[in-house]
Amino acid sequence: MTARERFLKTMNFEQPDRLPMMEWASWWDKTIERWNGEGLSVEKQDGLTMGESIQLHMGLDLNIQEWIGFKTKDTPKPAHHGAPIVTSMEEYEAIKHTLYPDPAVRLNPERMKFIAEKQKKGEAIVWITQEGPFWGPRSILGIEEHLYAFYDEPELMHQINKDLTEYNMRVYQEVCKYFIPDFMTIAEDMSYNNGPMVSEELFDEFMLPYYEMMIPPMKEKGTRVIIDSDGDITMALDWFARAGIEGILPLERQAGVDLEQLRKRYPKFLFMGHFDKMVMPYGEEAMRKEFERLLPVMKQGGFAPSVDHQTPPGVSLENYHIYLRLFKEYTEKAAAEFGK
Repeated sequence: MTARERFLKTMNFEQPDRLPMMEWASWWDKTIERWNGEGLSVEKQDGLTMGESIQLHMGLDLNIQEWIGFKTKDTPKPAHHGAPIVTSMEEYEAIKHTLYPDPAVRLNPERMKFIAEKQKKGEAIVWITQEGPFWGPRSILGIEEHLYAFYDEPELMHQINKDLTEYNMRVYQEVCKYFIPDFMTIAEDMSYNNGPMVSEELFDEFMLPYYEMMIPPMKEKGTRVIIDSDGDITMALDWFARAGIEGILPLERQAGVDLEQLRKRYPKFLFMGHFDKMVMPYGEEAMRKEFERLLPVMKQGGFAPSVDHQTPPGVSLENYHIYLRLFKEYTEKAAAEFGK
């Protein structure tokens, strides 16, 4: 099977030749620095990024992501990470001309044609990421100020999300002139280790209406819609499911996420990630134990296991090669025992 066929069969709960071997999140730059010092040598391939070239070098199924944000080079920069760019409707309107660029200009036609060809040949799993109605406002209102804005600036919150959703839909339509993404992620990161940072009531008021505008046209085109939220998403999963979202990643173990329990609640939900990255420095026995933990859900379909976030620099190149060997062994085993 091609990489794309393998992924689509898995996401359709059908039996592949093996499960996908993919890393949806690229490696930390410090991880690659370490590996370069331990003998990693990769040449960038024509048309691919260095991260995509490393995927192929490592024997992974190629996945190509395009993150398509709504800011431009002219958008003011925050004073520091998490600081606000705007604090009021007036300030938002004053910088709005620097936001929401023409999608035809934002997208690189040559890159998009290259991705389309890779998808057509089945050589790559192709996906896009767009910023959602939690992440989007936060990125311009600031981390702390954003949480106050749900109460203090509701009109501003709705205006940003209305503009952002209309922009995301225009972007998606432009992407579809080149290819239909196999899946897309809505970047949110609205949970940390103690669960969601907003209540269900705030979700329903400020996020749900925009999901309901955005998601149906994407699903109608054949794109699987997945939420990207770090932290413990156990409670919020119910909310996302009501919104029509079909899957979630990265399912972080450090936040206490339990995939088996989530699968019992939502048998047909799609999952990606969940391999506990923190076991990787401890060698083969620890990594094999982690794959054994994942195997029951791997055999059910609808789950593409991968590191539950970026592989940290504490992982040696030698241990990563052990991880890859076990990854191949268990993706083959899961396919052979599919449905059992």
